Amino acid sequence: MRIYKHPILEIAEAKIVTVYMDSQPIIAHENDSIAAALIASGISVFRHTHKTGEPRGVFCGIGQCADCLVIVNGQPNVRACVTLVKEGMQIQSQSGYGQVGTPL
Repeated sequence: MRIYKHPILEIAEAKIVTVYMDSQPIIAHENDSIAAALIASGISVFRHTHKTGEPRGVFCGIGQCADCLVIVNGQPNVRACVTLVKEGMQIQSQSGYGQVGTPL
């Protein structure tokens, strides 16, 4: 699901890093946002809402909404669309509001 060739834009090669989504390894490109890395890996649901449990993923893509919130290295409410991946990053899907120190 990743674009490697584009007729107008130049896509530079990037270093490959491994991050973990719900303990599963995900291959990402350095400087990808978490959202871009997850979507490129076929993952579109990042969290479930507090009231109804409905699935959420990327909506605005610019950090203004709260649809793409995930837990990163135990820290809840991280916006996946504007946070860059780092080697070994532990990402968890979030249910509801998230809790500080949620175990990975």
